[in-house]
Amino acid sequence: MNYSIGEVSKITGLTTHTLRYYDKESLLPYVRKLKNGIREFSDDDLNWIKIIECLKSTRLQIKEIKKYIDLHEQGDKTLTERLSLFENQKQKVQEQINTLENCMEKINYKIKFFKSAMKYGSKNVFKNEPKLEKECKKLFFK
Repeated sequence: MNYSIGEVSKITGLTTHTLRYYDKESLLPYVRKLKNGIREFSDDDLNWIKIIECLKSTRLQIKEIKKYIDLHEQGDKTLTERLSLFENQKQKVQEQINTLENCMEKINYKIKFFKSAMKYGSKNVFKNEPKLEKECKKLFFK
C-alpha cells in the first residue's frame, strides 16, 4: 500500500517536518518521489520509520542510525556489523532499564514515606515505621 506524507504523519504520530528531515538525512532511502516531487511511502517505509523511532528512543544518535541504514544497503556482507550494533544497543538499553528500576525503587519509597508522614501528621515517621528507616538506609546510603 502507498501513503502520502500526511497519512504517514497520522499513522506514526510524527510531524511531516520530522518525516522530511528523516528523508533529507537519508534515513528513508527507499521512499519514492513522484515526478512532481511528492513523497510516496510504502509499508516497508513505515517499518523503517518504526525501527528509526525505536532506536531513537534508546538514545541512539541519528548518525548511528544512518550508519546502520548504510550498512543495510551494503547487503549481507555487513550482517556481523549490524548484529554488533544491535547487541551494543541492547546492552545500553539494559543499563538504562537498571537505572530506571533503581529510580523507581526510590520513588516508591518516597511515596510510602509521604503517605506515612501524612498518616502520622509529621515527617518524623521512623519512630512509628522502623521498616521505612531501614528501607531508607538501604536505598540511599548503600
